[in-house]
Amino acid sequence: MAASDETYAVIGAGPMGLAAARNLRRLKIPFQGFELHGDVGGLWDIANPHSTMYESAHLISSKKMTEFTEFPIADEIADYPHHRDMRRYFGAFADRFGLREHYRFSTRVERVERDGGGDGTGWQVTVRGAGGETESATYRGVLIATGTFSEPNLPSFDGDFDGEILHSSAYKSAGVFAGKRVLVVGAGNTGCDLAVDAIHRAARVSMSVRRGYHFVPKYVFGRPADSVGGRFQLPRFLKQRIDKLVLSWFTGDPVRLGFPAPDHRLYEAHPIVNSLVLYHLGHGDLDIQADVARLDGSTVHFQDGTSGDYDLILLATGYKLHYPFIDRAELNWKGAAPHLYLNCFHPEYDDLFVMGMVEASGLGWQGRYEQAELVARYVKACEAGTPAARRFRELKKEPFPDMRGGYRYLELDRMAFYVHKDTYRRALRRHIRELE
Repeated sequence: MAASDETYAVIGAGPMGLAAARNLRRLKIPFQGFELHGDVGGLWDIANPHSTMYESAHLISSKKMTEFTEFPIADEIADYPHHRDMRRYFGAFADRFGLREHYRFSTRVERVERDGGGDGTGWQVTVRGAGGETESATYRGVLIATGTFSEPNLPSFDGDFDGEILHSSAYKSAGVFAGKRVLVVGAGNTGCDLAVDAIHRAARVSMSVRRGYHFVPKYVFGRPADSVGGRFQLPRFLKQRIDKLVLSWFTGDPVRLGFPAPDHRLYEAHPIVNSLVLYHLGHGDLDIQADVARLDGSTVHFQDGTSGDYDLILLATGYKLHYPFIDRAELNWKGAAPHLYLNCFHPEYDDLFVMGMVEASGLGWQGRYEQAELVARYVKACEAGTPAARRFRELKKEPFPDMRGGYRYLELDRMAFYVHKDTYRRALRRHIRELE
């Protein structure tokens, strides 16, 4: 596996990897892509053995707020596309911009480490092919675009359970629920989706929750909810109050239906885009339970002193950041996540980037595309030795600016890389202009 001194390695061919590849190719920066699966699309290809997708999954944001601007999703596709539509979309994106030819598929990246030869610049990348053979080559830089949904977050419980415990990453279809008493642990967007799946097949469905949530319906005034408003920029406190009032007209009060009261204001954690779970609560198809205290045979005891008997516990407990092929020290890891400028740029290295380690309500793939464009612009400017590149290099060494837009996000591991969409995208666009 040979690489030129100027070739960059892109790890991953999901949406973020494709955005990175597209921008490198657009700026004529040579790169080699690696993808563990046999095709593009990442987790959106349910045929990918490493995908965390399930049969009923759809986008939780509308297509027009999620798509790549330069490659719109077709008009005939539903407002909230099914995962199979998205797999086809990413395949068409790769074909449109000639990206597949730059990837080695069915190839696992085993190790990324600083090259020890010569002047110490560059990164040695070791990969394993489908036949088990390993190869190594040195690359000018590395763009890690493996996503944030690969390593399940598995809680531990006191006691033993006689039934089955399954993480949502291994869930594929509702057949697993047939005739069972099901407890879904976690009430995020995935947890609510899977509870709705279970209701139609299970004997009983409960949800164990730690905190309350703000709910957003998929449609408001007949339009996708995320496309309503936004024309006028309101002060944060006013937007929170007005949007909470409007949403209450459509969702009602989740507390009345059994959810705890939220311990945060609207937009200070990712809202739940699902009104069906409230519908089923109102019809008695689902019940809300407190956090799990301990397990005892088929019985689950909850923190409020109540208990229930179950056959299946489904863990919708999210994911942890996981980059197993590189030492955490190389990523400036602090706490629950790497500490990087704009969640992407290493304060010291100019040739290592973590792509897509960013979450924000409404950021969409275009926001991530802009991150990829900024990386490509920076690489190009560094190669040319421009004054703008030197300024950016010094800027990313300084204390990072606050990207929260004044919101007080919950202090949770999964919120460690959460940003305010408008604040973040303004910063990306400003830097792109400066580096052009």
